[in-house]
Amino acid sequence: MPHRFIAEQLIPYPIETVFAFFADPANLPRLMPSWQNARIDAATYIAPPPPLHLFPGSDRIQAGTGSRITLTIRPVPYSPIRLPWVAVIEDFRWLEGFCDVQLRGPFKYWRHCHTITATTTGTKLVDAVEYEPPFGPLGSLANTLFIHRQLEATFAYRHRRTLELLAQPLA
Repeated sequence: MPHRFIAEQLIPYPIETVFAFFADPANLPRLMPSWQNARIDAATYIAPPPPLHLFPGSDRIQAGTGSRITLTIRPVPYSPIRLPWVAVIEDFRWLEGFCDVQLRGPFKYWRHCHTITATTTGTKLVDAVEYEPPFGPLGSLANTLFIHRQLEATFAYRHRRTLELLAQPLA
């Protein structure tokens, strides 16, 4: 049975800045805890169609609908084993959001949609995740015992890290 997780963040930056940050695949490993040593090992990027207007950072966005990214992570600190996570980008919409869907990885099903909207003080980011752990009833038990809490901790980390990284000047 699929589960749902939603995290929201108010980010004090313009929607163009926030969108360019999240739509740039190079930022994905930077948003993950350092002990995971996340890295993009392979990628096939399909550039999105040009935006109606250029904005700062839009030239850094390479991963439109159909892009495929293989990320590997350490499952636990100091692990010599790396686990692959292969995802494809779906529903890319300029200055609105996009979704990534797991093709191969730790979940039976995973779809993560990033939706952004402008606010009077910056941008609202909503991360909506639909997921299903493997192993049927055991996976549901694991969700109750730790997966949901791990998602809460992971997105809390991502929120803190997002603010840190956006405060840095573009390289």
